[in-house]
Amino acid sequence: MEAPTKAQPDVTVRVFKRQFRSNPRGARLARRVGLYQLHTWGIPYLSDASESAALIIGELTANAVTHGRVPGRDFELRLTHTPGDREVLGVLRIEVSDTRTECRPPGPGEIAAPADGDDSGRGLLIVDALADRWAVIDREPPGKTVRAELDLLY
Repeated sequence: MEAPTKAQPDVTVRVFKRQFRSNPRGARLARRVGLYQLHTWGIPYLSDASESAALIIGELTANAVTHGRVPGRDFELRLTHTPGDREVLGVLRIEVSDTRTECRPPGPGEIAAPADGDDSGRGLLIVDALADRWAVIDREPPGKTVRAELDLLY
């Protein structure tokens, strides 16, 4: 007796990768280009997933140009979309990499809230609140990657 087979839909993992100048203009451009790419993948502008992704991309790219900048070196934005269906969640992975190794951000569970009145220090708190999972990863060549993942509901 043969076990019944369940037809599984084809899964196309989409990947977008691009380097940007390590300055505020590059961070803004990365956010805009990233949101456009998500829209072309079927994650529409102003949807919950798009809005969360916009905030995460914005915070991670701002951190890359503020704290991870090495003169003459760019940062990289990488988006990976694994679609789901009604039974399986899709996943959007956002990765921002820079080449500075000595300025490593705290990881999940290590973030201290800034003091009242501080002008900075809230970016990773936003990432922690919005992302379903995130991590700081060493990379080769020298540098680090901050990776955040969003589970996509369909």
